[in-house]
Amino acid sequence: MPVKILMVCLGNICRSPLAEGLLASKLPKDKFVVDSAGTGHWHVGKQPDERSIAVAKKYGHDISRQKGKQFSSADFDNFDYIYVMDGTNYNDVMELAKTDEQGAKVKLILDEMFPGDNVDVPDPYYGLQNGFETLYHMLDETCDIIAEKLIAKHS
Repeated sequence: MPVKILMVCLGNICRSPLAEGLLASKLPKDKFVVDSAGTGHWHVGKQPDERSIAVAKKYGHDISRQKGKQFSSADFDNFDYIYVMDGTNYNDVMELAKTDEQGAKVKLILDEMFPGDNVDVPDPYYGLQNGFETLYHMLDETCDIIAEKLIAKHS
């Protein structure tokens, strides 16, 4: 049975789809499944923001076929690891956790690079184009760390 990882941001169109695509590209597909969701419902069924698609494509990744989903309490049963992009996402997801075991699955993604510092991945939605470039490199580096840990733990 594959290890399942969920990336979560607010709308599931900028940060979490990019994180999904990056982490999935770094893990063996026969052992790991990566997905993404948003805490909000606004973009359910829609593809990622065109700026996330463009920056992913620039570096050889195609995230254009992803469709937005909303995080639900059932995701605690369906996923082994849940990485959230910022403190607000963390609080929103933790409100749905019914047990300590479910809550233990949730981590701020940048804690992998900056343990215990509670660093948020900035939301580039209302920013300039280069915000997506910065986002890409930040998530790429973090996903390298996550992939290395997951492969070591589950191989």
